[in-house]
Amino acid sequence: MAISYKKLWKLLIDKDMKKKDLQRVAGISSASVTKLSKNENVNTEILQKICTALDCDISDIMEMLPNEVNTQQ
Repeated sequence: MAISYKKLWKLLIDKDMKKKDLQRVAGISSASVTKLSKNENVNTEILQKICTALDCDISDIMEMLPNEVNTQQ
């Protein structure tokens, strides 16, 4: 399974926020924002801070995607 944070970026657009704003209001590092931008794993504490700052649920900022299956034979 792969992690996608596309929902987070859409939510920021809806709230007229930039990544720098997210970093400030959630109290997270720029390194964490970079990891999120690359759909990399981050600590659950980071996700909790984001959800608290944006007043949302975890499912509002991320989703699990199935790995692509190679169907060529």
